[in-house]
Amino acid sequence: MTASLPPEIAAGAIAATEAAAIAAFALAGRGDEKAADQVAVDAMRTGLNAMKMQGRIVIGEGERDEAPMLYIGEEVGTGEGDAFDIALDPLEGTTLTAKAMGNALAVLAIAPRGGLLHAPDTYMDKIAIGPGFPAGVVDLDRSPADNVRTLAAAKGVAPSDIGVCVLDRPRHAAIIEDLRAVGACVHLISDGDVAGVIYTTDPTTGIDLYLGQGGAPEGVLAAAALRCVGGQFQGRLVFRNEEERERARRTGITDFDRKYDLTELVSTDVVFSATGVTNGALVQGVRRTASGTMTETLVLDSQAGTSRVVRTMRLAR
Repeated sequence: MTASLPPEIAAGAIAATEAAAIAAFALAGRGDEKAADQVAVDAMRTGLNAMKMQGRIVIGEGERDEAPMLYIGEEVGTGEGDAFDIALDPLEGTTLTAKAMGNALAVLAIAPRGGLLHAPDTYMDKIAIGPGFPAGVVDLDRSPADNVRTLAAAKGVAPSDIGVCVLDRPRHAAIIEDLRAVGACVHLISDGDVAGVIYTTDPTTGIDLYLGQGGAPEGVLAAAALRCVGGQFQGRLVFRNEEERERARRTGITDFDRKYDLTELVSTDVVFSATGVTNGALVQGVRRTASGTMTETLVLDSQAGTSRVVRTMRLAR
């Protein structure tokens, strides 16, 4: 096992998310979520298999019996070189893509083997903030209103100056009510909570805090992004039935009430790549011109300490 991330890993990650985004964009607005997801999966798998590595999917589209999706436990890469764990969502925002709405992404994180939590495909309660705050300023076990108050105090502002991103779901009605009661500005998003977490790291978004319940795989992906640029994240797995608990046991999880922090979800250096499928706040979507196809990718690298946006033009032939 290696503790380093060679430069070619970042290049391969970018190529894989670009390919997935371009494939999904071809079906944007067609109303077929499954088809858009499938072409993104196929394109990302091809990209990953071209990389010189021993890759293993630890956060994917499902378990082995759900192939041909990129399933948990699937081996990718050429089989040569160093061993890496991979978390991915070839199309984060299938509904967004099917409806040609904004903020759909192709997302991938790669870390040395053992660096990513093997989270089962269940739900997760999440709280996240950007960098620059003392440890413990927010906590998953506090009420939404209390978290707004403590974060506002840390920023030296009023609670009414705090922006909170929440997925627009019926299950979040009580959270939204509590946030609005304390005066916070609630930014509701229809999908895409990986992007929602990353918004907390960018002062121009007006979002200071992410809060709510979403997919556990997306939680690990979001934590990978924060590991690169700084911030705080806590997550706790949510199990709706015994089948989901058994799924967790198969990944090695036995403490079903554990509250995970950022370094437990992503314990090593990591590369994070997110290519826009449709236009969004993080990156622009795929654009086609007479000259070719342009993509925009957010690339975060904790080892190099870099955050960059890569624009690629694939020339028409």
